[in-house]
Amino acid sequence: MRAAVLLWVLVGLAVGLGAQGGGQGGGGNPNATFPAQQRTPGDPAVIERGRGIYEVNCRSCHGPDLRGGDLGGPNLLRSPFVLNDQAGELITPIVQEGLATAGAQPMPPIGLSDEDSRAVAEYVHSVLATARGQGAPPAGPEVELNVLVGNAAAGQTYFEARCSACHSETGDLQGIGARILDAKELQNTWVRGRGGRGFGPPSTRAQTRVVVTLPTGERAEGELLRLDDFLVVLRQAAGRERSFARRGDVPQVEVDDPMAGHTDLLPVYTDADIHNVTAYLATLK
Repeated sequence: MRAAVLLWVLVGLAVGLGAQGGGQGGGGNPNATFPAQQRTPGDPAVIERGRGIYEVNCRSCHGPDLRGGDLGGPNLLRSPFVLNDQAGELITPIVQEGLATAGAQPMPPIGLSDEDSRAVAEYVHSVLATARGQGAPPAGPEVELNVLVGNAAAGQTYFEARCSACHSETGDLQGIGARILDAKELQNTWVRGRGGRGFGPPSTRAQTRVVVTLPTGERAEGELLRLDDFLVVLRQAAGRERSFARRGDVPQVEVDDPMAGHTDLLPVYTDADIHNVTAYLATLK
């Protein structure tokens, strides 16, 4: 683990030196001043597709210019994962599996396919390529997007079919259209399920819990930090972190994710569904 951390530190320093001393090599940006800008431009159609996916799934955390958003995501313009990624090989695993970093808010996994994850990576690289210097955003004013373009009646129908089992217009969502006046924030809030079922501030976000049962019958329970085919890591109530190797169904792992409903919908609903539900929620004054 220490070797891996040291490697990333060295890589980050190398990128920083490239930023100060200029770089060589071909790419789409003739004014490139650091290595991450010196890559062949991506397919414009893929970049445009990635832009739409980023706006829905990533903007609220990482911001419209990649420098961090309202939900506290890190600055992607300075991320060593982004700066050293070439074709999504570093970004895709983080998008799909999440990332827990000591001392920082963990990134939850997002249910995107390999193709969608690579499209997001291409979009992120396209923004980075226009940056004025390492860590600086592209020049020019932010383009404001009008997201209140959906059909509120269709959004209500979708809400009743897909969301009403957990949420209610007379319960946790009462007056949400008056509480969250900015349409982009409202859309990002419900799409990501910010703050759990009550749609409260980020600090109230419900934790994903896990129970690990060993063959001996011993049980370990706590906040889920990492789960993949080979490892499960949790943090117990006293703050102690424990990790368990996995071999198939051993040990038994039971996950309680309050955001599962929102995560499961990410690859399912269309842009029209998102706009329609947003238009409906905006009417709940």
